[in-house]
Amino acid sequence: MAKKQGETSADEETTGHEWDGIQELNKPLPKWWLYTFYACIVWAVGYWILYPAWPLISSHTAGYLGYSQREIVAADLVQAQADKAGFRDRIAASDLETIQSDPELLNFALAGGAAAFGDNCAPCHGRGAQGASGYPNLQDDAWLWGGSLDDIHHTIQFGIRADDSETRNSQMPAFGKLGMLKPDQVSDVAEYVLSLSGNEGDEDAAERGKRSSPPIAPRATGRKAKAIALGAPNLSDELWLYGGDKATVVQTITNSRSGMMPAWHERLDPATIKELAIYVHSLGGGQ
Repeated sequence: MAKKQGETSADEETTGHEWDGIQELNKPLPKWWLYTFYACIVWAVGYWILYPAWPLISSHTAGYLGYSQREIVAADLVQAQADKAGFRDRIAASDLETIQSDPELLNFALAGGAAAFGDNCAPCHGRGAQGASGYPNLQDDAWLWGGSLDDIHHTIQFGIRADDSETRNSQMPAFGKLGMLKPDQVSDVAEYVLSLSGNEGDEDAAERGKRSSPPIAPRATGRKAKAIALGAPNLSDELWLYGGDKATVVQTITNSRSGMMPAWHERLDPATIKELAIYVHSLGGGQ
């Protein structure tokens, strides 16, 4: 006969607890589970005794074995630095062309440069060096200050508009803010600038903008030595550092831009800067 709810057979042990006529059966855990649980407790106690485990007010229990992961990591770092020292000394003593022509040094420099880029450059330029608004894309072939190895090395070393006597430096006038152009003229110049890269717009306004913008028209399409020395962008391509819509171009002409990059020689050693220059040059846009 089937049991009704709340009934127990004579051979079923209960805990003696009952709620609303429902009895709690005593169903112990399997022996294998209990033995595993007890073994884990013994293992934990042994671990507390042998290894660092419990925090104290100003330190921690050291453990009978005196094991220290910090000391192991510190020793590994010292050994890694010793292993790299020979290569880094050679990189520091070699010029960029020599490093690039030596496969062994080049591979080491690329690996070191990638690591240094992730630590120092990625927050602005992105992990993939794809850039963002106001931060150049290092994978294309548009270099405001030149894309040769020497140019890139100089830019990394001394920065852009940084507090350094050797920094790259130039300044576009704030044509609207300084009253050099009236608001309607700024709008016309923006139309002209956009037309240089093939954007459709108000042709009459673009023509007026061409006539009213002698300060910027001469370097609109130039990538000559003078333009590179000034950090002047090529306005005839489709690459825009701050954005290529009319509102952004109007804002740029009105207020100018003053992007800044640190002088990394104050923070990084010469070998690391060379590694960075070679890595950035290898990303696909080096000249």
